[in-house]
Amino acid sequence: MKIIVIVGMPASGKNIAHTYAETKGIPYFATGDLVREEVRKRDLSPSAENMALVSTELRGEDGMGVTRMALQTAMDIKEPLVFLEGMRSWPEIKLIKDEADATVVAFLAPRASRLERITTRGRSDDSPDAFEARDQREIEYGAAVPLALGDEYILNTGTLQDAFRDLEAIIERRRPISE
Repeated sequence: MKIIVIVGMPASGKNIAHTYAETKGIPYFATGDLVREEVRKRDLSPSAENMALVSTELRGEDGMGVTRMALQTAMDIKEPLVFLEGMRSWPEIKLIKDEADATVVAFLAPRASRLERITTRGRSDDSPDAFEARDQREIEYGAAVPLALGDEYILNTGTLQDAFRDLEAIIERRRPISE
């Protein structure tokens, strides 16, 4: 099994990978989706505050609870290629790399671009007022290390087609041979 691990700060373009995977029929598991589902199960409003609280709780003491959930789900389907998104620390990346052949793809975008996206994309857990705090929380989780140590990078400052083309080239280079 080959796992493409998608990392990036909020609004850096990680959802581009999700859209790409959907168009190619590649399974995609995001820890944020698991958190949103848990918020829904608890009948909480999907506010930025509730998302942060549940995310921190699900991460657990070692910070890897949600990653374990996503990894197990991915491993159970036994597909040759899957995407995982939402890993925030190097220990999470190491956990995945210990279980499967994994490539870390880091999406990068300037802060001003990310703030503009958060302001305009309309997700319930986005808050321009909480942008700084959200970035800081991601950094405290350890998100800077997987970004710095990524295997591949997409600088998401162009068009959607540019990012798709860049991701396609990475997938072609990293695709499992048995596929």
